[in-house]
Amino acid sequence: MKPPKIIAYLKPSCGWSQGVRAIMRKHTLDYEDRDVINNPSIYAEMVQKSGQNLSPCVEVNGHMLADVSGDEVEAYLLKAGLVQATTAVTDAPTNQACDAHHHE
Repeated sequence: MKPPKIIAYLKPSCGWSQGVRAIMRKHTLDYEDRDVINNPSIYAEMVQKSGQNLSPCVEVNGHMLADVSGDEVEAYLLKAGLVQATTAVTDAPTNQACDAHHHE
């Protein structure tokens, strides 16, 4: 199975972003972690590609998953046959909102 090309548009500490990272670790997937908070050009790129301004957004082999949780990313990867089901558990919650301090 050829590994997917993944670009994740994430916040440094948001719960949903941490959930996406946890799914990537669970499936040992290589991905590019792009910081949408500290890099305005990356944020603009995410908005242009996804058509909306909420993160996380995850691009998998050119297909954009907009405003998703780790659970939704994992479901897409499984359905697309890009990963196989595993009994491994994540090391962080995969569907947890940002707290008020991190909400952008």
